[in-house]
Amino acid sequence: MENDPDVDDAYAMSSAAEVKALYRTWSHSYDTGFHDGQGYQLPRTVAMAFQGAGGQGPILDVGAGTGLVGAHLANAGIRPVDGIDLSDEMLQVAAMKGHYRTLQTGDVTTTLDLPAQHYNGIVSAGTFTLGHVGPAALENLLPVAAPGALFVISVNSVHFDKAGFGQALNGFGDRVHDLTTRDIRIYDDRADDHHRNDMARLISFRKA
Repeated sequence: MENDPDVDDAYAMSSAAEVKALYRTWSHSYDTGFHDGQGYQLPRTVAMAFQGAGGQGPILDVGAGTGLVGAHLANAGIRPVDGIDLSDEMLQVAAMKGHYRTLQTGDVTTTLDLPAQHYNGIVSAGTFTLGHVGPAALENLLPVAAPGALFVISVNSVHFDKAGFGQALNGFGDRVHDLTTRDIRIYDDRADDHHRNDMARLISFRKA
């Protein structure tokens, strides 16, 4: 609809309260208006990269939203997947799709109430971006990942540089291995002219 939020509204957020309010409004139209309308392809790219690297469950989908990554993982036969997101309304949409084992509302910028060393995979599409989550959250994810767990996370390219993700990744040292990055398009050619060529940095590594 004409007054629905858009990606520019999302990039302008500066607090968790603003993010919650935005996605409370956006949840009902996110899949059709944004994912389909803008050709938002990050969820598929992240899921396929996880599959291609031999990722296995159980998996934590960080910033699961309406469950777009979980749907692609389920279609590839990769289960079980748990989801966490700041927005309860977005997770309600994800729950209706039936692809997740559990869904919980939570803030990944704080210590997570999740079992230690439980997950063999950590995935995220679109959460590490402008107005949302910075590199410090990666430290909160390491404790819930099992040794050898595969991380596949997209980071908005502008955010990657501005927020210091490169420095944060270097700071992991020998706690991770097989670290790779590559640039990917966030949207396909359905996107509007302003965002059609927006890029993300796809980060992949394994916990030591």
